[in-house]
Amino acid sequence: MMMFKTGILLDSLRTDLDDALAFAAETGVSGVQIYASPHEMSSMKIDLQEAEILKKKVQRYGLELSALCGDLGGHGFEREDENPEKIVKTKKIIDFAVELGIRIITTHIGVVSETDAEHNTVMQDALRKICSYAQRAGVFIAVETGPERSEVLKKFIVETGERNLKVNFDPANLVMVQGEDPAEAVRILRDYIVYTHAKDGRMVKKCNPEEIYGAFADGNPAGINFDDYFVELPLGRGDVNFPEYLKTLDDIGYTGYLTIEREAGDRRKKDVVEGISFLEKITGI
Repeated sequence: MMMFKTGILLDSLRTDLDDALAFAAETGVSGVQIYASPHEMSSMKIDLQEAEILKKKVQRYGLELSALCGDLGGHGFEREDENPEKIVKTKKIIDFAVELGIRIITTHIGVVSETDAEHNTVMQDALRKICSYAQRAGVFIAVETGPERSEVLKKFIVETGERNLKVNFDPANLVMVQGEDPAEAVRILRDYIVYTHAKDGRMVKKCNPEEIYGAFADGNPAGINFDDYFVELPLGRGDVNFPEYLKTLDDIGYTGYLTIEREAGDRRKKDVVEGISFLEKITGI
């Protein structure tokens, strides 16, 4: 029996918080991941009372707050002129996480370049400031996999040199964007994985990750049809080899969350319920 916990990224459900928490509790998962609210990011002020109310509400449902999604949108930390404001906002998100008792913040940082060291340095400088602040609070900053190959991400993390800069492993992103084998990627990133998203998908044809993620960041002004390149699918229906992938996670000693994320489709709750059953059959949870 594998020792993972199952969870749900509540934003996947596209419903209000109370309904999402009630649904999560009914499914029997251990925890939930939430997004840092727009209010918290825009006001630059942490409402401690609001954090306490949220924490107690989650506990009443018998759930754990597994992680906080701290995405700020746009191009991550790629643009030097935008980073001072994003660093301040991320520090506020870290403060909010601490008040909620959360120790993992997942985020997209931008696309790590294989050739442009100057581009990477801009991101690394921002992340060093963020990680230094998070380290004092006992918080991990977990970079979500996907835009770059796992070896490139590992090199970037090592060069950044921050002990609490870790990985949120999303196997579907690696399959859809890079065509990479998730099990092999786990072996490469084994020392950095502190969280995972359980997601599935399929690559339709090779894409330019910088072009695709840039289009996401800019609102897709060129009208790229993303379905021409990849498609996200319910767990077990894509090209992620979950038995092999989960065995590899188990082999490296990972005992954290498999947090189901469903970003597409019009039957998300049903997909999540079926996804939980799918994971249980493989892991014996």
